[in-house]
Order: sequence, then C-alpha cells, then structure tokens
Amino acid sequence: MKKTLALLLVLAMIFTLFAACNSSTATPTDSPTQTAAPTATAAAVPTNTPDAATPEPQATTQSFTDSVGRTVELPASITKISPSGALAQMFLLAIAPDLLCTVASKYSDNNLKYVPSYLNDLPEVGQFYGSDDLNFESIAAINPEVVIDLGEPKKTIVEDMDSITEKLAIPAVHITADLRGTADAFRTLGKLLGREAKGEELAAFCEKALASSDDYITRAGDGKPTILYLLGDAGLNVLAKTSFHAEILDFVADNIAVVDEPSSRGSGNETDLEQISIWNPEVILFGPGSVYSTVAADPTWSQLDAIKNGRYYEVPEGPYNWMGSPPSINRYLGMIWLTQILYGDSASVALLKSEVVEYYNLFYGHTLTDAEYSALTANALPK
Repeated sequence: MKKTLALLLVLAMIFTLFAACNSSTATPTDSPTQTAAPTATAAAVPTNTPDAATPEPQATTQSFTDSVGRTVELPASITKISPSGALAQMFLLAIAPDLLCTVASKYSDNNLKYVPSYLNDLPEVGQFYGSDDLNFESIAAINPEVVIDLGEPKKTIVEDMDSITEKLAIPAVHITADLRGTADAFRTLGKLLGREAKGEELAAFCEKALASSDDYITRAGDGKPTILYLLGDAGLNVLAKTSFHAEILDFVADNIAVVDEPSSRGSGNETDLEQISIWNPEVILFGPGSVYSTVAADPTWSQLDAIKNGRYYEVPEGPYNWMGSPPSINRYLGMIWLTQILYGDSASVALLKSEVVEYYNLFYGHTLTDAEYSALTANALPK
C-alpha cells in the first residue's frame, strides 16, 4: 500500500512539471503579435518612389534662334562675348559689361570717365560694319563663346553672320534692335545671358521714355518743327530723312533733308550752304566739334531762321553722341533731350536732367555729377 501511494505521488509530480513547461512556451491566441519597429533608414526611403537624392543633370548648352531665324548652339552659361562693333558694344555695356572680352575701339580719356575703366584694358578688335576692320585673328586668339551683333539687319545679314561663324569657328548671332524694338532686344539679351532682371530694368526704361516722347509728339499734332541735323567740321553733311541714322530725327521732328539716295553711314549725305538755305529749317542740330560756335557771326549762316531765332543746338557727346554715331541705345538720350527742348516748358529742364542722370546710372553704371551734366548740355539747352 505504501509503495502504491509513493508511485502515485511520483506520477503526479511528473504531470505537474510537464504542464508547467507547456504553459511557459505556448503563445496565447488572444494576445497581439509583437512586430519590430522599422529602422529610420527604412522609413526615410519609400520603396515605391525614385531616389530623391539623385540630382537632375544640368544642361551644358542652349539652342538660340536669332532675329533672322538662325539657330545656333551656345553654352548654357555664357562668360565671354565679343561684340561685332560699337553698336553692339553699347548694348552689352549696359546689360553685361563683365562678359565683354573685346571692344570695338578704345575710349578717349574724356569719355572713359563715364564707363568702367577696365574696358580700355580689353583687346581692341574693330568692327564688322562701318569701318569694316574686324580683326578675326585677334578674336580667334581670345576665343570668345559668341560674337553678338545688334541693330539694323543689313540685307546680307544671314550671310554676314554665317561668314563670321565660319571664319572664327565661333557662333555669331544677330539681334535686331531698332528704335521701337530696343526693349525687346534687352529682354532677349537678358534671357540669353542669364540677366533677366537687368534686361527687364533696361527695357522698362526704354518703354517709359518712348511712351513719354509719343505723348509729347501726339500733343504737338501737326506742329512738329522742321529740322536739320548737320555734321562734319564745316557742318555741310546732313542726316537724310528715312536713313537709319535719322530715325530719331524723323520721329521727333519734321526732318526736311529729303535726298535721292539717303546714306547708310553715320556721316550722312554731303550738301552745301545753298541747299541748307533753301531748306531753311526752324531748328538746326550741329554735331559735336562742328561750326556751332561760329555760325552766329557768319554772314551766310546767320541769315537762316534757326540761327536768327536762336533755335540751334550742339548735340551732347559723352561717352557717345546722344543722337547716334553709332545709332544705338544712346539715341534714347537724344529722343529724351529733343522732345524736351522742342515741346517742353520751363519745368522740362529739371525733368530732362533727372532722366539723363537716371540713364547714365542705368546704362553706363556712372553717377553723373552736376558739373558733368552742365558740361554735356552747355550748348544743348534753349537760350
């Protein structure tokens, strides 16, 4: 009996231990399953999206279609420009002087004060039009990324730009820039050169000046005075009506210099005092360095209505002639000046000065002093 009880106790103990072991290893069916938290790396990069850290490839070139339909490949970021001549140089001086690597011609000491002095340290290479002395070898040695031409498109403009490109193995482009297209030209340059903000600022000034001149001239109606612009040491060359160089003159006043074959050059057409007397304009403009200072005492000149009535003026110059030579953005100064002296009142003199000061600051980067303004306009204001 005692052996039987002992055996039963042993069996009971074995059963208890077996049950305890099963209880500690089993997973209850009503308990939530524990899942390891995702690591930070796994959470940051979703498996269903592209790798955001991979940068987009940057374009190294840009396709540019110029004003005459020629498409060329240029660097996406242009750093070296050679202007085709003085006219293009003036545009580029206004929007991106730091990108110029050549100049058409050096500045005189008197004119250098109005522009950044480092421009005279750049190689002088001449110009494609006008003097036709563009130095291809010098430009090729400097190796600009593009040659830019601005202004009036000549009849041979496509062939001309292709010729420059072929001779230099450097792209050449033309951007048309007549009087009313100047603002668009600056916007085109701004986009091409990555200077959109500056291009828009220059364009806005041109549009404002043009609108103001339009207003003056509209109010004048048929009252536009007859005018001649005489150039040369003797004052016996005239800017003929309808010529590109006379565009401002034709717009602002009644240019009566009608000739059979208007010259395409800035020196104008030759004439003589007899023809000038026949024209007998109400207003005469004399080019810088001409006979302005002597006409009042000259027996022949003094018989002209413009001289007798004191309505003759010497065109200001510095760093460029305000009326042209070359016919570039400097003509906006001429337009502002002429509309004020022809159609303005006594308050116009102060307004003219403020606009001229703004122009020099915006287009040349120069703060015009009172003394400089007085010198520029010494013979250019109503007497």
